[in-house]
Amino acid sequence: MNRRGQDVGRLDGKRAVVTGAASGIGEATARLFAAEGATVILADVDELRGKRLADELGERTRFVVTDVASEADVDGAVAASVEQFGGLDVMFNNAGVPGSTGSIEEIDVTTWDHTLGVHLRGVFLGIRAAARIMRPQGHGSIINTASVAAFRANYAGHDYSAAKAAIKHLTVTTANELGEHGVRVNAVCPGAIATSIFGRAAGLDSEQAQHTIAFMTAALSDAAPMPRAGQPADIAETVLWLASDAAAYVTGQAIAIDGGLLTGSVRRNAPIKSADLLAMIRQSATDEI
Repeated sequence: MNRRGQDVGRLDGKRAVVTGAASGIGEATARLFAAEGATVILADVDELRGKRLADELGERTRFVVTDVASEADVDGAVAASVEQFGGLDVMFNNAGVPGSTGSIEEIDVTTWDHTLGVHLRGVFLGIRAAARIMRPQGHGSIINTASVAAFRANYAGHDYSAAKAAIKHLTVTTANELGEHGVRVNAVCPGAIATSIFGRAAGLDSEQAQHTIAFMTAALSDAAPMPRAGQPADIAETVLWLASDAAAYVTGQAIAIDGGLLTGSVRRNAPIKSADLLAMIRQSATDEI
């Protein structure tokens, strides 16, 4: 509520660009941004789902076909926010692809280049385009999607993991440069989140992949200490906070939203309880006497 008792959204008056906005984390974030008062450029390669979402969300959103590996496309998405909504306050560099699934010997160069192109090049282009608007105006929030794969092995393929680790550090270096100009740069690091990306990794098209989300919600429910799969809304709420003035003194951070996944192996899934193991160790000493 404002001083007059009127409802005010947490992003009231802010202009945002969300890449990868047609599904998953990007869609959930775009919906939340719009509900909280922002105007939103929905940037994605999926024209069918993107236009459908823009039609649903109404006049405060626009869909722009955007391949984030394309310099012209990313610059065009940012330009659309400036031209149609008068500026840019929030840039969410979120678009992604599954990457490889095989061993290091099996990854072909085309797959490697595509994964790094969408993830790392895409985030670089998004940060650069946003900084060109935000630095002169003296404010802005840039949020990048990294991953728990930036911290540990075996959460994704080599190409995806390398890209996410690089995004995590690019977040730090650009936060350091842009901070004195009032521009904040942070990253979110999702854990086991039930989205269509798993279906796309299995070779399904965009619409087919949407039908795998219920299965993935069940399949990922035991991956982390918190016994449920993460949902796109879990990430969207953190992105909203980073985009808002509530996070005005937060920059250079990589925030894991993972249900505790990075804390270590899940105790309830251990093959033997620690107390039982210690008892066996004590017994083994007795047996040796």
